[in-house]
Amino acid sequence: MKKVLFLTGTRADFGKIKSLIQILEKESIFEVFLFVTGMHLQYEYGLTLLEIERCNFSNIHTFQNQTKETTMDLTLAKTIEGLSQYVNQISPDLIAVHGDRVETLAGAIVGSLNNILVAHIEGGEISGTIDELLRHSVSKLSHIHFVANQEAERRLLQMGEIKESIFEIGSPDIDIMTSEKLPGIDTVKDYYEINFTEYAIFLYHPVTTEVHQLENQLDILIDSLLESANNFVVIYPNNDLGSSKIISKYNGALKANPHFRVIPSIRFEYFLSLLKNCEFIIGNSSAGIREAPFYNIPAINLGSRQNNRSKNSEIINIDYNKEKILNAISSARKNKEVDASIEFGKGNSAGLFLEALKSEKIWNLNHQKQFKEI
Repeated sequence: MKKVLFLTGTRADFGKIKSLIQILEKESIFEVFLFVTGMHLQYEYGLTLLEIERCNFSNIHTFQNQTKETTMDLTLAKTIEGLSQYVNQISPDLIAVHGDRVETLAGAIVGSLNNILVAHIEGGEISGTIDELLRHSVSKLSHIHFVANQEAERRLLQMGEIKESIFEIGSPDIDIMTSEKLPGIDTVKDYYEINFTEYAIFLYHPVTTEVHQLENQLDILIDSLLESANNFVVIYPNNDLGSSKIISKYNGALKANPHFRVIPSIRFEYFLSLLKNCEFIIGNSSAGIREAPFYNIPAINLGSRQNNRSKNSEIINIDYNKEKILNAISSARKNKEVDASIEFGKGNSAGLFLEALKSEKIWNLNHQKQFKEI
């Protein structure tokens, strides 16, 4: 039996790895563990630990990694400390991490320095800001790479990773997006008290490298949304540096406005139903780059956070200019559907993930990484 430890720190990465955890839990040859930390344990962001517990996974361990200072470097240090202690207790054969969060980096550091195989899900991608530095750092600390597409594989090869360590499985959230068990839109609206017939989704995260510009960017953005007279479902940002400013702005300018429904967090499946039935999505979340095109939903991407993440010409990329934002909203409303190519898989990621982990090829990979010259 192989012990596989998954690490999750946000509602977003849990949505990505959920189907992977579920498929391994059904297999007697794997013992699955889940290290839950970060936003999941914060009441301000909806205490999404409850959503994880509803899945009835066998082994859930929680760890509070937030410090009074809440700077990313101290969060990283504390996560490493807590994860290291847990790893010493359970002795996993593999640590699986996702994406580009500080918790992800902590998992890769703990695994690589303890001679444990590290599998990185959705590495090899490019975007902008600090996320890209974290993502590439995790890739270099990881032994196994589960990528979303061939472009990501090509970049990892360019970074010196060996081809035998790379497995293209697509983006795992597509598995859930194609599920026939997503809740109906009426169920979602009732649960979250959303009274709009038509609505757009606004999902905006802080950009840590531009935090000094955040307040001005928010003022322009919120003024534009108010002037548009659209209905918006607004979801809290992640907990990166600057998130408290965003939440304060929402509570001050949007919460009492009848055109806005502000929600700290939404279950992933419920969010997908909201997205599937909205007019458009606006903000700087990867949901506008990945999930929205899959459902043929128009997406307005603001600023630099998702730079170069997708070459999809249907996504409207704009900066912080009120006139441009209003024009983009008007354009998105006219184009109810987009003709978008799918770059991130076909909905069989969990099966491909399981197939790879059942192969002796992975478990025989050298723990001592090699740099492959091009």
